[in-house]
Amino acid sequence: MKFAHFADCHIGGWKEEKLKKLNMQCFKEAIKLIIQKEVDFVLMAGDLFNTALPQIDYIKEVTVELKRLKDNNIPFYAIAGSHDYSPSGKTMLDVLEKAGLLINVMQFNEDGELLFTQDSKTGAKITGMIGKKGGLEIQDYKLLDTSRLEQEEGFKIFMFHTAINEFKPKGMELMTGADVASLPNKFHYYAGGHVHYIFKKEFGEGFLTYPGALFPNNFKEMEEWKHGGVYFVDEHVDCEYVPIKLKDVATFNIDVSGLTPEKVTETIIQHVKIRDTKDKIVTLRIKGDIEGKTSDVNFYEVMQYLEEAYFVLRNTAKLRSKTLDQVGERDGTVEEIETEIMKEATSEISLKETREQEELFTKALIQVLDEERGEGEKVMDFEMRLVSEAMKVLEIENKQSNP
Repeated sequence: MKFAHFADCHIGGWKEEKLKKLNMQCFKEAIKLIIQKEVDFVLMAGDLFNTALPQIDYIKEVTVELKRLKDNNIPFYAIAGSHDYSPSGKTMLDVLEKAGLLINVMQFNEDGELLFTQDSKTGAKITGMIGKKGGLEIQDYKLLDTSRLEQEEGFKIFMFHTAINEFKPKGMELMTGADVASLPNKFHYYAGGHVHYIFKKEFGEGFLTYPGALFPNNFKEMEEWKHGGVYFVDEHVDCEYVPIKLKDVATFNIDVSGLTPEKVTETIIQHVKIRDTKDKIVTLRIKGDIEGKTSDVNFYEVMQYLEEAYFVLRNTAKLRSKTLDQVGERDGTVEEIETEIMKEATSEISLKETREQEELFTKALIQVLDEERGEGEKVMDFEMRLVSEAMKVLEIENKQSNP
């Protein structure tokens, strides 16, 4: 017996189109590898898609891959994850199951007891619990009759999409999770999902594993893990983790504290130009308190040295300007403080003839940009109204003619 286990594909999750395509390609490569290794079945422990109702293009491509598994007589056993799950019960996993492309192993009898799904080729017995948004599935574990599951004979697999409190990785201590005692004992393999890290621990009659995300799901994961992968497991519960790596990742973590914007730009360029970044995913993390405005850092010039990279992910969340510290704490109402800061800011610009005109102009423009869409107002009408009001403040003539 040999089976594959992966989770957290989050297909469609990236906003950037090139990374969306790479994410999908990673899923295709995983299916290709699974077929090559001639496994008996596949376990997918939640979050196949990044949403319960994904875009039709993603559904088409995933359907083609699941059909390839079916054509090779490889069952695809799955549970819903916190992203697949929908309180309405309407998810794409249900549609794929109806089409005979996957088997949802979380099934109950009339008495509300969790059932096993038995693989026809190997006799392995599979069951599991879905994940829900906000960790709401934790309450379901309290109702689980683990003793009945433990008494079942044979090779048993438990699938779950939940953090286990005792096994949380560093930095995820506050994630909602279930105690390890919530899991049924006497299972041979525990196929985890939800927590994006690669983990294997002896548990029950065999191992408990998390395979991590099949493809990094955000900047931090791309920076830290660089790729995802699949566990391949045999009847002796020997586990082999096989990475799925389509692109190399070049990471930069640069502290620019105390530098001017010009020196920041120069320092970043010095770091990136000596590394080979061609056709690689680049993660560029820039941090520190600098002597000047962060907006004056010339990232356009930096990007010229990274033009051959496949994609560049930039993180400047901890790049700050020391000049902001000069604002300090102020007394007064929100409106009084805003007026005071506005006066300071307008002293550096000269769009109007007098300071008073500058302040009135700035205040009027802020008021326009602070407006909210009215109840029942269409987005297009709201945008047109904002543009029209802003043009009046800016004293720009609207020369567009109506059709």
